[in-house]
Order: sequence, then C-alpha cells, then structure tokens
Amino acid sequence: MSSNLQDRTIVIFGGTSGIGLAAARQAQAAGARVIVVGFNAAGAERVAAENAFAGWRAADVTRPETIAAALVDIPHVDHLVLLAGTFVAGRVLDAEVDYLRRAFDERIWAAVHTLRALGDRLSRDGSVTFISGALADRPSAQGTAVLAAASAAMEALARGLALELAPVRVNTLSPGTTDTPLLARTLGAHRDAYVAALTEKLPQRRLGTADEVGAAVVFLTSNGLMNGETLHVDGGARLV
Repeated sequence: MSSNLQDRTIVIFGGTSGIGLAAARQAQAAGARVIVVGFNAAGAERVAAENAFAGWRAADVTRPETIAAALVDIPHVDHLVLLAGTFVAGRVLDAEVDYLRRAFDERIWAAVHTLRALGDRLSRDGSVTFISGALADRPSAQGTAVLAAASAAMEALARGLALELAPVRVNTLSPGTTDTPLLARTLGAHRDAYVAALTEKLPQRRLGTADEVGAAVVFLTSNGLMNGETLHVDGGARLV
C-alpha cells in the first residue's frame, strides 16, 4: 500500500523531529518526494540534508505569512501532513489567555491558513492528515482543558473538511504519549519519573515510539479509503 506514495509530493509540517521526522523517513522509503517544514530554518536545512529529503522550509504556524512564504514555490502537493504544535498547559482561571489561545492557533487556525495558502495546488486525489492526541478523549486535571479542546476540535475539523474538500481525504492521527524529543522538552527533569508512573498503568507497559506513530501517518496518506477518520495509536491507553 505504501507504493501509493511513489513519486508523490508530501509536505510535512513538524517533519524535522519526532513523529514527523519518522513519518518523513518512512514516506521517503516508500518512494515519496518529501519536503519537511520546521520552525527553525537552520535545523530544517540540516535535517533535510542528513536525510536527503527533496526539500525543506521554515515557518511559524501561528503566523500565516510565514506559512504562505514556505509554500509559495511548491507547485503541487499530493499529501499534506500537519503535525506542528507545542504542549500548551495552563489552567483556565490562571493562565494568560494569549498563551492558551496558542493551542488553537497552532492547530485549527494553522490548518485553515495552510489549506488556504495551498488552494488548488493540493491534489484532488491526495490527502490531509492532522494530529490530535489522547487528551481529546481523556483530558487531565493538570491544566490541559484548552489543549484537549483544541485536539478534539482537530478531529471535528477533519470530519467536516472530508466533506468540504471532497474528494481530498482528510484524517486525524491521535497518538498516545510517545517517546519523542517533545516529551523530553515538555517534562524536563521530570520525564523519567512521569514515564515510569505512566507505563505502570498502560496495557503494554511502554510508550509508543516515533517510528510506530510515524508508520500510522504513512498509512493514512497511502490508504485511499481512509477518510474522515481518527486513527488512535496509543497501545490501548484510552482503555485505562
């Protein structure tokens, strides 16, 4: 099925590390022409060179003008993957509203601006893949209400766009806690203790890997019947 990506152009926002980079490598191995988009230009250029990707761009997904600039010279996109986004955590009654708003800016509005910037350069027989996350189903009491709402909103947006953009396919990837650089940056010195406590509760007693979740991205892009779906890749975490 991954052969469906042969010679197709796939643009991956957030493709310079973690799940996005794993997906980029697997898509390239399946024959795709991969362009990765990262926040930092030097980092994106380095990752693209190290992996012999077809290209790289830099963009701040909260700034529409940088999204448009990153895409302006790409003539055609078969598959668009939007994985960029930070971990926005803060209690509704305490945190700065502008900070909390970033959860939606990095997800919902970034998707809107990216799709508008691409316009008819997005292939009609291609796909769009969003990312949500386990919080959409199981919000925590640790200041993640707004992020959970933004994650759930991505799933609803994908279902709506599967109709609005038809025949373009639109799906959402919902990973559980995954062992990526973002997890380490988010938790810092508390990472190991958090992971140890979490894995005791998980059915498989481990976190997912970037490669495992990245493979789900490739599946969503290459399977022509996947549309309007949310694919959970969490090792059964939603069950406990």
